[in-house]
Amino acid sequence: MQAKGTVLKYGDNVDTDVIIPARYLNSFDAKELASHAMVDIDPTFTQRLQPGDIMVAGKNFGCGSSREHAPLALKTAGVSCVIAESFARIFYRNSINIGFAILECPEAAKDIEEGNQVEVNFDDGTIYNLTKNKKYQAQPFPEFLQKMIQANGLVNYVNEKRVIYGKNNCSD
Repeated sequence: MQAKGTVLKYGDNVDTDVIIPARYLNSFDAKELASHAMVDIDPTFTQRLQPGDIMVAGKNFGCGSSREHAPLALKTAGVSCVIAESFARIFYRNSINIGFAILECPEAAKDIEEGNQVEVNFDDGTIYNLTKNKKYQAQPFPEFLQKMIQANGLVNYVNEKRVIYGKNNCSD
């Protein structure tokens, strides 16, 4: 599993309330939510973002409330993955639950710059900064997480297993 895109770079403590402001939470349409992603700290985010682009940030990405809409807004907007020094635990859980790839790699998060071209190999955890011709090492994604992401989240993954293995046996 791989991702490749241009980097949009942010700092520390990017809060879920900033990723998708509360005033837009009355919508149940993921595309509408995505159209308002990051609007309060980067009004040009959705105009600059191209499908497959990669966000890179500092420490504690996704902190704040347990806003489940935040990773959904980023994924639907077209972000292929987020690389950060660290993630808030609740953001990590919410991302995995919807099949949104995130990677912790402090070295990459500090060194990669806005506009760099980056490629991620989730199989072995390698992050390549194509602009700087530099390689970083994150933890590889376990196979079951890759399958969850490819299935578009936990619920779809479990439902696929039920079809394959039968209703009461969801083992891999």
